[in-house]
Amino acid sequence: MSTPFWGPDFGQLADTDPEIAEVVLDELARLRGGLQLIASENLTSPAVLAALGSTLSNKYAEGYPGRRYYGGCEVVDRAEEIGIARAKELFGAEHANLQPHSGASANFAVYAALLNPGDTVLAMSLPHGGHLTHGSKVSFSGKWFDVAAYGVREDTELIDYDQVRELARERRPKMIICGATAYPRLIDFAAFRSIADEVGAWLMVDAAHFIGLVAGGAIPSPVPYADVVSFTTHKVLRGPRGGMILAREELAARIDKAVFPFSQGGPLMHAVAAKAVALREAATPAYARYARQVIANAQVLSGGLAAEGIRPVAGGTDTHLALLDLRELDVSGRDAEARCGAASITLNKNAIPYDPQPPAISSGIRVGTPAVTTQGMGEGEMKEIAGLIARAVRDPAAAAEIATAVSALVTKYPAYPR
Repeated sequence: MSTPFWGPDFGQLADTDPEIAEVVLDELARLRGGLQLIASENLTSPAVLAALGSTLSNKYAEGYPGRRYYGGCEVVDRAEEIGIARAKELFGAEHANLQPHSGASANFAVYAALLNPGDTVLAMSLPHGGHLTHGSKVSFSGKWFDVAAYGVREDTELIDYDQVRELARERRPKMIICGATAYPRLIDFAAFRSIADEVGAWLMVDAAHFIGLVAGGAIPSPVPYADVVSFTTHKVLRGPRGGMILAREELAARIDKAVFPFSQGGPLMHAVAAKAVALREAATPAYARYARQVIANAQVLSGGLAAEGIRPVAGGTDTHLALLDLRELDVSGRDAEARCGAASITLNKNAIPYDPQPPAISSGIRVGTPAVTTQGMGEGEMKEIAGLIARAVRDPAAAAEIATAVSALVTKYPAYPR
């Protein structure tokens, strides 16, 4: 077989557009030069990047395999069919749609498939760890739907399932959403299923943050409990930026029509193919080891920060992320993010439950271990990183010295080694 043509190589980009080539190189240098601890980011494989940069980008393919609105789709049909089959097998799902451009567009399609504007939805409060598309007033979800919000208990910082049940009985939602962006503990899907059944509601699980751990068998799957599971493909799952939906067979046609033609036009076939590549990678023993290591690393990092006097919300983590309360250090999340950034440590400020500060300032930070685990780091490195974060937060004058230590660490475990 001849060598595939993936499209213009970097040399051609540099010749054609040196300004953008410089941006690409600078971003690679940024990834290689610091610790990437954003919980919703990862380093996707060269194979995924190859599919993203392929000639599949050229094809318009509105519709679904065998039912396209354009001719010439027989090749890209194969990519989508392969990806669908892999998703169904990997997650034990009855139906899969790989076309959503993002997690938000996947969630929009679920709303469109199951609800009418004005219907009541029960979802996790954004200040307690939910997502914009779970009812925020700045999102379509909060503007077009009547949203009741549940949260976490103030004493344990765990989901208050009694509150969820009480709100469900009171508000009689048509759909209940579970899943979060800043909740470090496992979610009891069986409890949510029981509540949804009691009030006759659909159960949607937004698994964007943790689906990669499910793929690796490291945490329980929501698929047996949910009517619909939506997620992104670029977090722990380590695929391209995009979204995906799993559903019961009885909802397949409704989900597909809500994606296309209701909310999207032509799918990004290069991204669909890249999702298929990531799904194949996620089915390997090596990926399962990686998923378990992501959790082990997050737990050690959380424990190390606790030992440094930075309190983990909810007492720690069962997943890939930890949420940290900085109030004992009298440092805001905004300042901590900036101080860590100056020391070549990339993480994000984050509201904590019952936060006295506005979101733009916040009292917490969120850290995640997918990217550093992909780079090969383990528990020993997490202990070192915990010390570096704590020092950076406490002592902004030490940023240069900390950055030197970070450089030594990432040189040993480089992003995209040559």
